[in-house]
Amino acid sequence: MHQIRLFFIALQFFTRIPIPSWVGFEAAWLHQASRYFPAVGWVVALLTAAVFGITHLLLPQAVAVILSTAAGIWLTGAFHEDGFADVCDGFGGGMTPERVLEIMKDSRIGAYGAIGICLMLLGKLTVLASMPAQYVIPALLLAHPLSRLAACSLIYALDYARLEGKAKPLAQHMSGAEFLIAGSTVLLPVALLLYWQFVPLNNTIFAAILLILASWWLARMFVRRIGGYTGDCLGAVQQLSEVAFYIGLCSSI
Repeated sequence: MHQIRLFFIALQFFTRIPIPSWVGFEAAWLHQASRYFPAVGWVVALLTAAVFGITHLLLPQAVAVILSTAAGIWLTGAFHEDGFADVCDGFGGGMTPERVLEIMKDSRIGAYGAIGICLMLLGKLTVLASMPAQYVIPALLLAHPLSRLAACSLIYALDYARLEGKAKPLAQHMSGAEFLIAGSTVLLPVALLLYWQFVPLNNTIFAAILLILASWWLARMFVRRIGGYTGDCLGAVQQLSEVAFYIGLCSSI
């Protein structure tokens, strides 16, 4: 029952979905709920895949992709996209760790953030619209949870770079057991998708490698520039690794 509560806490934190009143809330649960961050990706993936599948019956693939992406953004409240934009602003305009963190904390969006979010969304939409239609739904089902597992790897491996912030309750170090739970919520369903051969295994492996490389590159930059990560950095990793997965899958099909 406690694990179910933790999942609902993660779902409430990362989406607009209301949770049952019996779940309750304690501050410590939010830290523990980070293990179910990737599981929330399945919820987002199922909604976006359903929207694409339904709308593609009546509309061109490009339009269905736009509507699917918009549904995902609405469901998450643009939580991760906002983090990506803040990282673009902070790391684009800040020269010192203190200045980078200060810029990322500012709620206003700057030129780097606006350009970055536009290019990222344009890239995501273009790649999904360009791949064969039968691969779009499997791509969504794989990329959303895997990219959130990549973000979890920062919580597990890096230090938090700011003393306060919205991500702080879930940003204290994730234990190996918690990361194993996070991985199991993703890898077991992914294994079933691959077993049913919705997408070729070699193509998926190549896409996963690009996802890992994108996450590693960002993590390395975060450590070098600010000594760790923030909640915005988690959003940036999720978004960039998601796009990297789509690119890898599309380019190898």
